[in-house]
Amino acid sequence: MRFTDSIETIGKGVDVAGVAAIVVGVLAATVLSLRHQMDAASRYRVFRQRVGRAILLGLELLVAADIIRTVAVTPTLKSVGVLAVIVAIRTILSFSLQVELEGRWPWSPKPATTVGTSADGGP
Repeated sequence: MRFTDSIETIGKGVDVAGVAAIVVGVLAATVLSLRHQMDAASRYRVFRQRVGRAILLGLELLVAADIIRTVAVTPTLKSVGVLAVIVAIRTILSFSLQVELEGRWPWSPKPATTVGTSADGGP
């Protein structure tokens, strides 16, 4: 097996891991949200946070796969430009999801939490 074939296979594997992280995360968020006793608004908020975390993890893995394939397999100016656009779009998505999940800008201080509550709002 050639080097480029190996790297392409690794990139595809990381792609699969990214998609799997999203799918498994959404399924786990669904099951966990249905299992816990809470009002509808809290259930929805916790579900969104868990799904958002799964999407963030999946996006990170998908970006890693793109970088692996582009840098190791086809390092042309065109492929690097396409990678830059893909990474920029996914970074903006990740940033907006992070802001949505935490309810604050990343550079803002974290709010003080009260004793007995978890960071994700779940039980």
